[in-house]
Amino acid sequence: MDLGLQGARVIVTAGAGGIGRVIVDAFRAEGAQVAVCDIDEAALASLPKDVFRAKIDVAQSAALVGFMADAMAHLGGLDCLVNNAGIAGPTARIEDLDAAAISHCLAVCLTSQFLTIGQAVPELRQSENPSIINISSLAGRLGFKLRSPYAAAKWGVIGLTKSMAVELGADRIRVNAVLPGIVAGDRQRRVLEARAQSRGLPFAQIEAEAFSYTAIKDYVTPEQIADQILYLASARSKTMTGQAISVCGDTGLLG
Repeated sequence: MDLGLQGARVIVTAGAGGIGRVIVDAFRAEGAQVAVCDIDEAALASLPKDVFRAKIDVAQSAALVGFMADAMAHLGGLDCLVNNAGIAGPTARIEDLDAAAISHCLAVCLTSQFLTIGQAVPELRQSENPSIINISSLAGRLGFKLRSPYAAAKWGVIGLTKSMAVELGADRIRVNAVLPGIVAGDRQRRVLEARAQSRGLPFAQIEAEAFSYTAIKDYVTPEQIADQILYLASARSKTMTGQAISVCGDTGLLG
C-alpha cells in the first residue's frame, strides 16, 4: 500500500535503536526523510548516512530545543513528529521512590514531548499533511504496580495528546497517541526482570502473569507499532486526531 509518504520530513526522538530504529527504517522504506536524536552514540553511528542525527539526552531541555531547530533546518520543514523517547523509570514501592528518579522519568517520558511539540508546531503549520504521534504505553490507561512514575508520565502523554488535538485542530495538525503493550525486545525483558527481582519471583512466572491478562498471548512486535505510526502519519488518517490507540493484544488490568 502506498501511504503517500515519499519525501515526508520526519523527526523521531530516540530513533537509533529498539522501536525507534524500526520506526525510522519504516519511514525510510516509504521514501521519507528522517532526523533522529538519541543518547546512544554507537546506535546513532549505525544509522544510514542520509539520516540526520544528534547525540542528546532529551531530559536536557536546551539540547532538545537545539536539536529540533537543527533537524527542521536540515529537513527544510516538518511534516511528522514522532515522540518516541522514553525510559522505564524506577521499579519500587511509592515509599521507596527517589525524587531524582521520579523527576528524570517524567522529564524523559513527558516533558520532552511538551518541548518537541512546542518547537515543531510553527513548521507543522506549513505542512500539507501535518501530524504528531506520541508514544504512550498500556500504562497510559491502566494502573501499573511498582511503576508509578512511568505510569503517571504515560497517562500524562494521553492528556497532552488530547489537549493538543483540540488546540491544534484549527491548524489541521493531527495529534494521536500509540499505546504499545508487551513489546518484544531487550527493554521489555529488563522491565519484567526488574519486576521479578522486586517481587522475588522467577522471570518465567512474571512473564506468564503478564500474558495472563492479554487476549492474544504474544509479544507485540516493533514492526506492528511502526505500521500504526505510518498510517497515522499518512493522509489516509486525515480525520483521525485525539486518539489513544492501543496495540496490545487486548490487555486488561495488569495488577
